[in-house]
Amino acid sequence: MKRLLPTLAALALVIAGGALYLGRPAADAVVSPALAQEDTASTDAPEIELLPDMVLGDPAAPVTVIEYASYTCPHCANFHGDQFKKLKADYIDTGKVKFIHREVYFDRYGLWGGLLANCGGEMRYYGLSGMLYDQQKEWIGSGEAEEIIANLTTLGKTAGLSEDEISACLEDDVMATRLVATFQANAEADGIEATPTLVIDGEKHPNMSFDDLASIIDAKLGED
Repeated sequence: MKRLLPTLAALALVIAGGALYLGRPAADAVVSPALAQEDTASTDAPEIELLPDMVLGDPAAPVTVIEYASYTCPHCANFHGDQFKKLKADYIDTGKVKFIHREVYFDRYGLWGGLLANCGGEMRYYGLSGMLYDQQKEWIGSGEAEEIIANLTTLGKTAGLSEDEISACLEDDVMATRLVATFQANAEADGIEATPTLVIDGEKHPNMSFDDLASIIDAKLGED
């Protein structure tokens, strides 16, 4: 387990830019000399390929709801435990809403959660991301890095991933860089400043109750 720590700590370097983009301090951020050198020569660096959105529900649904959220954000966990479950039952599963979850990274632990969530590909993404929110307090635990890695490994194995698969995903610095680059590009485009933030058919909204969310969606569906 300890052998993962140096690699995972190095991945935190990408958080500095991501967290500061939203005006928050980067917890446990590490700047690596290698990446710093790469940044100064950015004009020569290859362009980072951004990741596609993970879509939940009918891609042709009449209303699109995008949620920007962090796996270490308590308000985001509360949203997924309440509003999201109702949204899924009433609107996503019924074909009225196409839902997209976009990850935000304020700290290295949120990034590690993102690496795990993406580890199983599109098929397992929403199952894993849901587990990360439902069990947020448990996998963060005391906040110690080694404990979090162990807890994420246990969570991933519960979702059907092998320990080797989980280790490979948590050590994937290329994917980490793509995740943060994708987050920064999307957040800048939508003007995201806090989590959770909802973008409903292109209109940005702060966190809200399910009743308020349903009212906005119903109006767009012409059902108000």
